[in-house]
Amino acid sequence: MASPAIHNSRSVLWPMSLKVLGDPLLQCLAPRFSRSMATETAMPGPDQPSIGIALHAPPSTPPSVQRRTPPTQPDVLTTIYRFPSMEPQSFAYYPANKLDLPLRRDILHRAVIFEGDAARQGTASTKWRRDVHGSGVKMRPQKGTGMARLGDRKSPSIRGGGVAFGPHPRDFSTDLPRKMYDLAWRTALSYRYKRGQLVVLEDGVEIEMDESRWLAQIMNWNHIGRSDGGSLLVARKPGDNISQAFRGIEGHGRLKSEDDVDVKDLLKAGRVMIEKQSLDALLRKHSSDLNRRVPSAV
Repeated sequence: MASPAIHNSRSVLWPMSLKVLGDPLLQCLAPRFSRSMATETAMPGPDQPSIGIALHAPPSTPPSVQRRTPPTQPDVLTTIYRFPSMEPQSFAYYPANKLDLPLRRDILHRAVIFEGDAARQGTASTKWRRDVHGSGVKMRPQKGTGMARLGDRKSPSIRGGGVAFGPHPRDFSTDLPRKMYDLAWRTALSYRYKRGQLVVLEDGVEIEMDESRWLAQIMNWNHIGRSDGGSLLVARKPGDNISQAFRGIEGHGRLKSEDDVDVKDLLKAGRVMIEKQSLDALLRKHSSDLNRRVPSAV
């Protein structure tokens, strides 16, 4: 027959034999011994055994973690114009994380420095003393002539000698994380958009004639010419007429393809006019920090 068990208020079963239960001293010490060794568990029910191995609570499932969804920002609205009449044609929406970013002067500065260093050719080359062809014999005695000390004919002190610490071909390019550079791109576009200086044009920008004077009059009439700071026109494949016309109006604006434009160009011009397909391509190209999500450990 099974022996009864002694229960403690904070512990589980304490199985003991009938002989132990008969000793009053052990009955007083049993709850004290069981308090430090037992663990919290539920009391045995009618269907559970009350003796033998102590019961353990089933492993509790971890509570579900509710992730806080980031607040959604409304998309920004842009107007698409037709060039050169500059008449509004339609509207387009863009995400706020592409055209509505806060101004970060530090990131823009690093991007401009990165582009400037990459544009340096680094082809300056001079002949040092060891590169000049000539004899290594000392030209005159060290003392007794009353003139300055002089070495061989390759000395930088005489004509035809080497250059002292002159430049050699080297690479001036610096490193910048791609995600930071992409953020600088979208920050520059957002800066132009917030100031009302980002004009989105229809695809296929072209004019009727290739005359620079006619194009300058159009830009002055639309307040996008020299008197208003000039404009930068970005197109995917500029037409022949507009390309020829832009060559004679350097003060009114510049024409660049989407592959040649950089962050400095977006900040230098007074206004940025860009085709919609070029804007979509640039935003898609410079979104590396938005397309990839860091895997969660939860």
